[in-house]
Amino acid sequence: MLIGSAVGLLAVGCASFPEQPAPAGWSAAPQLTPQAGPRPELPGELPRNPGQGQQPGRQQAPVPPPQGCKDFHPAVVGTCLSPVSGVALADVNQSTGVVTALATERSTGRLLRVTKDVDPVVVHTFEVDASSDGGLTGLALSPTYAEDQLIYVYATTATDNRVLRIAPGDVPKPVLTGIPKGPTGNRGVLAHDRTGALLVATGDAGNPAAAADPNSLAGKVLRIDLSGQPAPGNPTQGSRVLASGLHSPGGVCVALDGTKTWVTDWTQSADVLYRVEPGKALANPAWSWPDKPGVTGCSSLSDAVWLTTAKTPGALTLPMNPDGSFTGKPEPMLTGEDGFGRLGPMLALDDRTALAGTVNKEPGGAPISSDDRVVIIVRPQGGTSGRD
Repeated sequence: MLIGSAVGLLAVGCASFPEQPAPAGWSAAPQLTPQAGPRPELPGELPRNPGQGQQPGRQQAPVPPPQGCKDFHPAVVGTCLSPVSGVALADVNQSTGVVTALATERSTGRLLRVTKDVDPVVVHTFEVDASSDGGLTGLALSPTYAEDQLIYVYATTATDNRVLRIAPGDVPKPVLTGIPKGPTGNRGVLAHDRTGALLVATGDAGNPAAAADPNSLAGKVLRIDLSGQPAPGNPTQGSRVLASGLHSPGGVCVALDGTKTWVTDWTQSADVLYRVEPGKALANPAWSWPDKPGVTGCSSLSDAVWLTTAKTPGALTLPMNPDGSFTGKPEPMLTGEDGFGRLGPMLALDDRTALAGTVNKEPGGAPISSDDRVVIIVRPQGGTSGRD
């Protein structure tokens, strides 16, 4: 079954997705924002698009296959990219509903602006070392992006891993440098919490001892202000460390109400999801996947944690109680021909909708002509799994 219709997001008048009723009048403001925490204000409400969706007993026309970089799926925002490592919402055109997003490519170091049916625009190309699992792996917008247009990235350089900030027309400026670099464990990801502090999940640089060392920046969830200093309210005054014990994090996410924070990680024995508790080690996963499907991006919703899988097609939802305990096993969605293949980064736009990037050009994938892509995915209503 398809994910549902994102037509109201993309453009009034596009065909809705087959086999999934669309919302009667989808609207996501004020939660449709690039990151948790103080948010850029989008100008008004997204255009409503009533009347979309499949009528009982009627079969809607299938979406035509892509023609080169031209992708006819209404949920596709950008096409013909290298594997996508980070996504962020930049703008929504209030008259057309067309979404503009930002995306990073891990191996090329490119930061791009993508809009449907428009060639990607390179905002900046960062010099990165992508020889292992590093490169350009994390992306977050300033909490006041609508005013300052500041963009934060996590990058592997020739000497270290670091957080950089770039402003329009300027060169990148270092925010936090000296995060250890190693033969593995260089991937890092970014998000904002509800106070506007920047969360930085760092790899252990191939050294598990560094992840346990409170004096090392490796293998941690760091919480910093936008100048790179320890954020007020951290567990240890003067320390950037919020929690420790990571190997190769793939996603960090904060609930839309700010009550829960999660981080995904790839360990030697399993892919894992941790709930981040300030000052406590990341030792007991909230959930683990010994089959290692590549659990990467995450979104913390009101009744579930939504996860992408970079090594197997589709996504997962973990049903959740308000207190953060899980009520059932992971439910697969987007696993069939109507999905987008393997998904990497993910950013919640509201409690049902997320922006995501595909990684089908990574080894083992099955890319189509328009891959890799930035897409909008919609969680099925009614708690369905989204199976075909």
